[in-house]
Amino acid sequence: MAENYQYGGQAVIEGVMMRGRHHYAVVVRKENKETCVFKESLGSYTRKHPVLRLPFIRGVVALAESLVLGLKALQYSANQVMESEGEELSVWEMTLMVLFAIGLTIVLFIALPLFLRGLVARVLPGTLWRNLFEGLMRAVILVLYITVISLLSDIQRVFAYHGAEHKVIHTYEAGEELTIENARKKSTLHPRCGTSFLLYVVVVSAVLFSFLGEQTLLMRFISRILLLPLIAGVSYEIIKISSRHQSMFLWRALSWPGLMLQRLTTREPDNDQLEVAILALKEVLALENNSTNVLPLNQQEA
Repeated sequence: MAENYQYGGQAVIEGVMMRGRHHYAVVVRKENKETCVFKESLGSYTRKHPVLRLPFIRGVVALAESLVLGLKALQYSANQVMESEGEELSVWEMTLMVLFAIGLTIVLFIALPLFLRGLVARVLPGTLWRNLFEGLMRAVILVLYITVISLLSDIQRVFAYHGAEHKVIHTYEAGEELTIENARKKSTLHPRCGTSFLLYVVVVSAVLFSFLGEQTLLMRFISRILLLPLIAGVSYEIIKISSRHQSMFLWRALSWPGLMLQRLTTREPDNDQLEVAILALKEVLALENNSTNVLPLNQQEA
């Protein structure tokens, strides 16, 4: 049976990243159908500083570490895919992409909801209803954003790898052998998914902001940014508890909206994509157990 530690990962460009307690591995399938792997140990600040393991604080640290790790995995996968064209993603290009993503996030999920809130300020009576409307708009924008990007063929492949990652994690957590046949039967939806986390962030922010009094536009904008760590910390604790207690109706009910949103961010993977996800998790398990490389000998390692 699987051990108590909850393994996880994320989809990258033509591949999957899986992480354990001390290591992570990225497996990418190149255009020539060969797979390559990048593996490395993790140095979490929560292990070095016990105070960072406290509830709510650990969520902020975990989110920051996941973002850094995710960007590193994405850069590796992009470089492997671009290698066939003789190109490589430079540090500056990656930096510009990150800055663009941050800017787009601020515009879509902070500035735009505030703008829409201002448009209905005269119609909605009281600050409470205006803040709740702002939260509703944030949720609508999130769903619309995911729907729009899911129309892109490249994103659809990433979503298929996302589904493969979930299926393989489900297989491992069920204590079954990591095979394509076993993984194929599993769901593409998982209660610990980052998509669910995003929805929790939207809901928690709507509740928290509803308690704020009337503010100037500038103060509303600043408060939304300053409260993000608290929102992330609370959302992390909710998803952590709900994923561990799926046998209880209350936590299953809380997980349901996030699982439904995952129908937009996951696709049914093919066998090649499932194989990549399996190889990534096997590599991490081997590293965690101080075992030898478990990738087939005919697979390329980079």
